[in-house]
Amino acid sequence: MAGLSQQGGEMGRSPGARSTPAPEGTSAVPGLIPDLISGLPWPRWALIAVAVAAGVLTVSCLLCVICCCCRRRHHGHRKKPRDREAVGLSSPQGTTTSAHLVQPDVDSLEGGPQHWGRLQLSLEYDFGSQEVRVGLKQATDLRAWGPGSTADPYARVSLSTQAGHRHETKVHRDTLCPMFQETCCFHVPQEELSQTTLQVQVLSFKRFSAHEPLGELSLPLGTVDLHHVLEHWYQLGPPGTVEPEAWGELCFLLQYMPSSGRLTVVVLEARGLSPGLADPYVKVQLMLNQRKWKKRRTSSRKGTASPYFNEAFSFLVPFSQIQSVDLVLAVWARGPQFRAECVGKVLLGARASGQPLQHWADMLAHAWRPVAQWHHLQLPGEVDRALALKPRLRLPLPGS
Repeated sequence: MAGLSQQGGEMGRSPGARSTPAPEGTSAVPGLIPDLISGLPWPRWALIAVAVAAGVLTVSCLLCVICCCCRRRHHGHRKKPRDREAVGLSSPQGTTTSAHLVQPDVDSLEGGPQHWGRLQLSLEYDFGSQEVRVGLKQATDLRAWGPGSTADPYARVSLSTQAGHRHETKVHRDTLCPMFQETCCFHVPQEELSQTTLQVQVLSFKRFSAHEPLGELSLPLGTVDLHHVLEHWYQLGPPGTVEPEAWGELCFLLQYMPSSGRLTVVVLEARGLSPGLADPYVKVQLMLNQRKWKKRRTSSRKGTASPYFNEAFSFLVPFSQIQSVDLVLAVWARGPQFRAECVGKVLLGARASGQPLQHWADMLAHAWRPVAQWHHLQLPGEVDRALALKPRLRLPLPGS
């Protein structure tokens, strides 16, 4: 009976309730992960934060990998046609395209007509004194060559029939639309008006190098009705149409000390002198109240058209007299007749104009600081007319 009851009990059990041993090598325990989580010493909110951070990091890495793959494919598709066109492997059409990529058309490079800016002038002729009055008003839309797209422009006015006689305006800093507002006069007989051409050069000032041409204007006076005052805008042409006047250049340094009243002039070098001249030297002269005052001279340099001097001269000029002083530097040399003749001069001071006036103003504005600059030489007669020197006062001799 006991055996039957035991057998009956075993038969009454369901097959799913029979416990079978787990195979070896498996860890499929239903409560393992909750047991591990409950075994960690961290709170539940910290575990959730770590899980979220890990998920965000994983998704970010996947997105970066996908973007890199897409970018490589995109660049690869773009480079293939460009390479094929460059070497001309695709077709005759590809060859034409490669030539266009290597050397563009001239029309596309020029970009249409080039503009060099405009200049506003006023012209007037006085038939009584036979003088042409040229009023330089302003310039607009000048074209700068430098990377900063700006310039230090000034204008140079001359006539084709008067070599060496020219007028330079003040230098205007950092602008492409300078306001000149200056007037200059030239003596031209009435019978020479039809043969005279007004030449205006607009340049950008450079202290230690050649000045940069910005535009030029050539206006024949015979084509202009000078019986009335004319004011007109003119289109500037490309640089190089007006022949530059080559009289040579001189580089020197200026320094003024107001406290001691010491004016220092350092003659550095000259260039562009005529090769036919020999033994050049420089005379430095001070004028006070339109009379000759003090003078010095450098030693001569033989066998060169670009002499290097590097000689310094000091003058005592009180601050109360600095505005009444004119400084003249003249280059002298022996000509073909073996006689010393003046090649050209530079006038500085309150009565100067153009670059020399700017150099003089820079010296006074930056006291104690040496200021060096290159200057174009002017004809001696032009500087002498600007100086209008008075004759020296001669003391009467005893018994006369």
